[in-house]
Amino acid sequence: MTTSQICVARIGAPHGIRGAVKLWTFTEDPLAVMDYGPLKTKDGGRTLEVATAREANGHLVATLTGVTSREDAERLNGVELYIPRDRLPDTEDGEYYHADLIGLAAVDAAGAAIGRVLAIHNFGAGDIIEIAPPEGNTLLLPFTNAVVPIVDLKAGRVVIELPAEIEGDSPDQADG
Repeated sequence: MTTSQICVARIGAPHGIRGAVKLWTFTEDPLAVMDYGPLKTKDGGRTLEVATAREANGHLVATLTGVTSREDAERLNGVELYIPRDRLPDTEDGEYYHADLIGLAAVDAAGAAIGRVLAIHNFGAGDIIEIAPPEGNTLLLPFTNAVVPIVDLKAGRVVIELPAEIEGDSPDQADG
């Protein structure tokens, strides 16, 4: 399952008084956001282009065309920026765009349904795949080859090898 629009950045707080913003990018190379041309808001109602950018403490400080004051920048805080999926380069074997994984069926090695891929997160220690089962709480699992040995985009599924502590541990087995 692929999506036609991919979120590549989110605008943060203003930086200074001339319209610069903090820009959080979701690209492997943060500065690649400048290579994709015009970026659109989720609803497609506004088009912005990154005019200049520099790296600063885990984000970019960027100027956007047409944003010339702190007030303009403040109005954009939290806005996500998208590009058409076909503007992204092809991935290598074993690499995936997070957006291509969202919505895939999650099954075990025998093919039994576990749920659907809800999201991919990274809290700093590697990618986490979030699976929404038909009932109950979502599962947060490491997105590693051991836990997710097969990603089959054409078949629309990922195979999940649930770690032992997820499969059968009960509160009665806790160390005490």
